[in-house]
This record gives sequence, structure tokens and C-alpha cells, in this order.
Amino acid sequence: MRELRRICVYCGASDDVHERWLEAAREVGRLLAAEGIELVYGGGNVGLMGAMADACLDAGGRVLGVIPERLQALEVAHEGLTELFVVDSMHARKMLMAQLSDAFVALPGGFGTLEELFEALTWTQLGFHDKPVGVLDAHGYFAPLLDFVAQSVELGFVRPQHAALLCSAPTPTELLATLRDAHLPARPRWVLKP
Repeated sequence: MRELRRICVYCGASDDVHERWLEAAREVGRLLAAEGIELVYGGGNVGLMGAMADACLDAGGRVLGVIPERLQALEVAHEGLTELFVVDSMHARKMLMAQLSDAFVALPGGFGTLEELFEALTWTQLGFHDKPVGVLDAHGYFAPLLDFVAQSVELGFVRPQHAALLCSAPTPTELLATLRDAHLPARPRWVLKP
């Protein structure tokens, strides 16, 4: 079973979403705190990001945020985190989040969430790191995406062994168990170092 000390979570920053998505994010935050796993995320105080961070902190967890200067200047940075890293670009943000984390999870979100998810997954596929990647398919949010991945396999664009690198589960508890048991390529060719 894989040890997970820190998990990077990608998720939406919109407050204009149904309460069920915000509650799913809070459930993730509470679970990580209960399991003694530190949360690494984008450092925002809005949308699912803020709801998850607040829930983790309220439950006694540790939360590490990573935010570019430009977004901090727009006053979306969460000021009550265990630690907030301010970086100079989105590329630096994603690299630091990856270096700090033992696994990656995507919750419901938009283009940014999907971009970050697929970058982390691609890094696993190419052997840049050996960290599991998963999606919380809360209320079926990621079902169309998972169907698309299956279709990509059928059409020959994604190899079955690479599609299998993307874990999914409908609840945070099930997803955490899946990430801990994930079987990844034995030897990554390149590993991102902290």
C-alpha cells in the first residue's frame, strides 16, 4: 500500500455552482485532515478550492497553497493557510504542487482543472513521476470524461495501460483507497525532484 503524506487537489474556483459540488469538496478536505494527509492545492479562497481548504483547516488538517503573484494580487489568495507559496507563473505553480505531492486528485472544475489533471496524468504516463492520479466522480461529474477516455482507447489514441493510470471513484474514501493501491509503471524514466 502506497504512503500518501500529501495530496494535490485540482478543483473549480467558481462560487456559482450547486451546493453538492461544494459539499463534495468539503468532504475531501475533512477526509484528508482525518487521515493526517496534507492538502496541496492552488491557494485560492473561492469556489470548491476555498470550501475544501476551509473544511480541512476546520478539521485540524494542514493546507499548503501555491498561487501565482498575479492571482494573489487579485485578492483570491486564502490568507489562513498553514503555508502559502507565492510563485511567478502558472508553470512554476504546477511544478511546485507536483513536487510537494504524493498523488493528484481532480474534483469538479473547469478548463484549468482539466488541464492540470491531464498534465499530471501525462507526466505519469511518460514516467516524469510515479504518482497516482485520480478523479472524484461525485454525482457522475466525470462520467462523460471517463467515457471519452474509453472511446479514445477503442479508437487507438490511448493505450489501455495508459488509460488504466487514471483512477476514479464516486466517494472520497473510495478514491483514497484506490490511489493507495494504484499500480504504476515500475521504473519512471525521469522523476521530478523537490
